[in-house]
Amino acid sequence: MVTTTKNQTANLFDLFVLQQGEEGAEAFRKQTDLVADTIADVLRGTDQPFTGLSVEEIKQQLRPVMDIPESAQSLNEVLEEIKGPILKNSLHVSHEKSMAHLHCPPLLPGVLAELMIGSLNQSMDSWDQSPAATYVEEELIRYLTETVKYPVEADGVFTSGGTQSNYMGMLLARDDFCLSQWNHRVQTDGLPEHFTKMRVLCSENAHFSVKKSISQLGLGEQAVIPVPVDENHQMDPDEVVRIVEDLESEGLLPFAIAATCGTTDYGSIDPLEDLAEFCKQKGLWLHVDAAYGGGLLLSQEHQHKLAGLERADSMALDFHKWLFQPISCGVFLLKNRKYLRLLSHHADYLNPAEDEEEGILNLVDKSIQTTRRFDALKVLVTLKTMGTSLLGSMIDRTMEVAQYAASELERRPGFKVINPSPEMSTVVFQYCPEDIATPGELNRKIQQQLFQEGRAVIAKTAVDGETHLKFTLLNPRTSENDVNEVIDEIEKTAHALVGGISQ
Repeated sequence: MVTTTKNQTANLFDLFVLQQGEEGAEAFRKQTDLVADTIADVLRGTDQPFTGLSVEEIKQQLRPVMDIPESAQSLNEVLEEIKGPILKNSLHVSHEKSMAHLHCPPLLPGVLAELMIGSLNQSMDSWDQSPAATYVEEELIRYLTETVKYPVEADGVFTSGGTQSNYMGMLLARDDFCLSQWNHRVQTDGLPEHFTKMRVLCSENAHFSVKKSISQLGLGEQAVIPVPVDENHQMDPDEVVRIVEDLESEGLLPFAIAATCGTTDYGSIDPLEDLAEFCKQKGLWLHVDAAYGGGLLLSQEHQHKLAGLERADSMALDFHKWLFQPISCGVFLLKNRKYLRLLSHHADYLNPAEDEEEGILNLVDKSIQTTRRFDALKVLVTLKTMGTSLLGSMIDRTMEVAQYAASELERRPGFKVINPSPEMSTVVFQYCPEDIATPGELNRKIQQQLFQEGRAVIAKTAVDGETHLKFTLLNPRTSENDVNEVIDEIEKTAHALVGGISQ
């Protein structure tokens, strides 16, 4: 067993613990320089979006890295050890041919802000743990509520992403309904007697987190009623009216509609104005999952597609999608802050009632989390560094390339495009030559082979139970030529595979 003296241990504390003063500043500078040099080497040596190594090959390379030592090692040694197995074998989302998921290339201001966030290590639950950070988040939330055209009573909080934001929307909708319908406070009394009758409507193309949230909230997945979509993959408002009437005739209790502004596969936007008007008439809560589509708030050419978003009672926005922020970075916005009382819970050591009476802001009152990161900082640094005009033009550029991709796929023989006029930056398609009886199998193998060889990272999804391919174009540096090259690779791979596909 390796032992060290007390003095040696104290010296190691000085080496590894972030500290103030000149000595601490110099240690911080030296070690961040080492990390920056290592990342620069990886970026410099990466010409594919993925190395193409198999699962077993990567696991084999990782085994010695995962041997945890008893004694300290130098950062330089550790960086050298992890550079190949971990850093190089990661998915390089900033590569122009990485176009699979809603997984964006992070902007440099956001990446650098992450260093500040980690170094400052503020905890966003109470003011005395995040004095400046509390008011940065508060003011940024105010800016965002104004941007979505919410009234002055609006509020919100940073979240881990769309799933958490959707959960919060469903939670508040449930608890407000129980309070107004039965004068029943779920937070203190649990679910009411007739909770099994409660229902939520959402598009059949809605994100899975809506159903997941409702199940976790104790209502059961059966409480989520999928609404058919039209030819543009949007929730059909006539079907919404019909379903609500049918539910009410059966004695059931629809209490919320979860609309989607930018579905994962098609980027489709539900008819927000029609849904908002119907919800107003019926007294239903309207939550909008705009985790993807909310990026259009900064668009100079497509912002009009968000008409009606401001009428939602609550919404989810994700900045780690179309505002190009490092994961994670989401926001939950609420049209009227009064509903936050349904979340509030006082702890003497954290947010005592006396603090509230004295006007001290403890953000834990707004969140289902306690400890939270200072994610607002990277959004602020990005907005201030780049400005909204440049960010908007980056979003518009990805839209332009998506529209080109759809038209190019339509032009080429053998391709079938499911959304030939993409509403946002995703394109769903299938390569289906006439002589192939099982194109789904072929497309699955195309996607796998391109990934395994590191030539391109594209997604696969199911349409009517059959595998299709998908481009998700979030990189403003991805060009029409990059798209052409990936389509060429799809054709080349398909031709090589056709002999192994059942005729």
